[in-house]
Amino acid sequence: MTSASLIGQRTRLIEGDIKVTGKIRYVSDFQLLGMLHARLVTSPYPHARILNIDTTAALALPRIVAVITASDLPPIEPANRGSLLLARERVIFAGQPVALILAEDEASAQDALDQVQVDYEPLPAAITLDEALADDAPLVWPDGLPGAAAKAVGSNGVGDDAAPRRSNVAGRVHHERGDIAAGFAAADVIVEAEFSLPMIQHNPLETQGCAVQIDPATDEITIWSSNQALYRLRKMVADIVRVPEASIRCIGTPVGGAFGGKNGLYEPLIVLAARLVKRPVRLILNRFEELVATNPTPAGRIRVKLGAKNDGTLTALAGQVIFNSGCFPSSPLRNSLAVMGSIYRVPNVTVDGLDVLSFKPSSGTYRAPGVPQAMFGLESMVDEIARKLGLDPLELRLQNAARPGDQMIHGETWPTMGMTEVLEALRDHPVWQNRATARAAGRGVGLALGSWPGGTGPASAACMLNQDGMLQIQIGSVDISGINTGFTMLAAEVFGLAPDKVKITSADTTTALFALNAGGSKMTYTVGPAIIQAVAEARRQTLETAAEIMEADQADLEIVDGRVQVTGVPDRAIGLGELARKTMQMGGLYRPIFGQGRSVITTRLAAFCAQLAEVEVDRETGAVQVHKLVVAQDVGKALNPLLIEGQMMGGATQGIGWALYEDMVYDEYGQPLTASWMDYTVPHIHQAARSLDPIIVEVPSEEGPFGARGVGEPSVTPTAAAIGNAITDAIGVRLTDLPMTPPRIVAALK
Repeated sequence: MTSASLIGQRTRLIEGDIKVTGKIRYVSDFQLLGMLHARLVTSPYPHARILNIDTTAALALPRIVAVITASDLPPIEPANRGSLLLARERVIFAGQPVALILAEDEASAQDALDQVQVDYEPLPAAITLDEALADDAPLVWPDGLPGAAAKAVGSNGVGDDAAPRRSNVAGRVHHERGDIAAGFAAADVIVEAEFSLPMIQHNPLETQGCAVQIDPATDEITIWSSNQALYRLRKMVADIVRVPEASIRCIGTPVGGAFGGKNGLYEPLIVLAARLVKRPVRLILNRFEELVATNPTPAGRIRVKLGAKNDGTLTALAGQVIFNSGCFPSSPLRNSLAVMGSIYRVPNVTVDGLDVLSFKPSSGTYRAPGVPQAMFGLESMVDEIARKLGLDPLELRLQNAARPGDQMIHGETWPTMGMTEVLEALRDHPVWQNRATARAAGRGVGLALGSWPGGTGPASAACMLNQDGMLQIQIGSVDISGINTGFTMLAAEVFGLAPDKVKITSADTTTALFALNAGGSKMTYTVGPAIIQAVAEARRQTLETAAEIMEADQADLEIVDGRVQVTGVPDRAIGLGELARKTMQMGGLYRPIFGQGRSVITTRLAAFCAQLAEVEVDRETGAVQVHKLVVAQDVGKALNPLLIEGQMMGGATQGIGWALYEDMVYDEYGQPLTASWMDYTVPHIHQAARSLDPIIVEVPSEEGPFGARGVGEPSVTPTAAAIGNAITDAIGVRLTDLPMTPPRIVAALK
């Protein structure tokens, strides 16, 4: 171990320099010999029958190699968006690809888009939740979900016994405890409201993209992809293309932002295209395609009814979440209901959820999927209880906060967590203490709580000592948030090296190293233990080998400044590079230094975040300015405070987008109206908080490396609610629709 711990030091991103100087190579920078460039021909209709596709004019253009339609592809039953490929007989959302243009360059592919003539017969479409739930609604899947998709829904699916006719309801979730009627009967005050939720897009700076090359001799497939989940991608492609997983090599390229959206979408289509034309193919989505043809978070609505006694004790909670999941069942119902029904000690709870299909793109995971929406509804009503009873909203939350060991609504129990600690961290903050002064100045201050239950799963890692004294570590995960910098610090700490003597390599799927998707705030938690195990084993082997070489007792050896030495006798030492060379030479007498680590994490590590927002509302225009945003988050143990604060600030800024700006809007005919950044508002520097104060709270976890918890998701979960509560504090009116735009605020004031 090092004499001075590396854990907790503010450390810059390893790849920071090449990112800010533009030297890093994304998938859009890849050039393969003979590579073709792809462009999607998308449907303008949300629901229509395809009568004919005429590719003659497009193929007549120079540098156009092929225009692929569904008739060129094998008939594959669609189980999800990845296997939907190209529309065959009908389209089921505006933006669905109906053809794929392949050209020698991107400009030529773009020029050919208007030359592909598609004859459509428009059909009735249900776009909104009310339309999709109507008795006479057109059905996204009139004959029922395709077999594989229906199987994936499993026990949540609604069968003939649960509904008198087929419907667009694809799944139901229900949890309850206690006696809900008795709970409301015991309440002295009851509040209730319905909240509408927008469809929002991930909007990474780098759009989704991939490049595919197929070996003509072996038919082996190589995929370079800006992707969070290489092993998931490999399985998806193997299932759709029907080849063994071992015939597919997925290589992760640097990810220019993802937020849950890059888990595999068009890679199977590009693989099939490359196989057809027998040339490498690359697809990089443009911003229009990224907005209309990918996998946004679902729109929906939430109803919350909350009861309490006069002393603030919560007695009953009834919640309903309905998500508009688009063309496949894919909403985060379980996350929403689990957090909504569990973070407070309410003895009587019932929460219900519906997964509803419509003629929109299917939804995907988005940073803390389902939780920002649930927290907006729940935390708004907790604040209403405090207002009606004249109680301090922070103390009300502390009074009713769940504690470690309490049972959650779905049967799990809360582990060690920092729910009360993050609230207490805000209690003495000047923004909270001076809220009366802020009100006198025409501003409002709001508070909200959020949580992310965390992800679990298996992982593996390998560690080798090289002949130059560098420790080389291979892992199967993708770096999307500077996580490899944290892994470097973990490895250096365990082995006893300086961080610049550690190299982390994210391996491709041809290695024997596995990791789940980079998301769910679980990478440090799941991959970290495998790295620690592999490095500890390599360290043990290093000391064991040094003991043989130096004829010393292994217990008397230590690693200091890149050497193994006898403790207290620095002259008796061997450099790590020299030691490694003795294990890698012809006629060598010592085994190579090679450690392996395997782990499986089965216990969730809940992480909490509480936020304060101070806002100013222009009563004439409805414009909102977030002056101050305070983010207190339990991170367990801050391995690298610099990167953690960046995650906290980034998540909270995305939360401002949820609260005030972002909404993927469709008209009554199912046409997307916000299909460019001219129309879809992503918060820029002037719309972010003028002052953003991250507060790191450390409540060590029992299983995370050095006590660490996941940090990526929690910071986005309470922001919209905190800003909503601040707006109510400023103007005395409750906004229930996200985003809380100026027109909505003006209408509420009137």
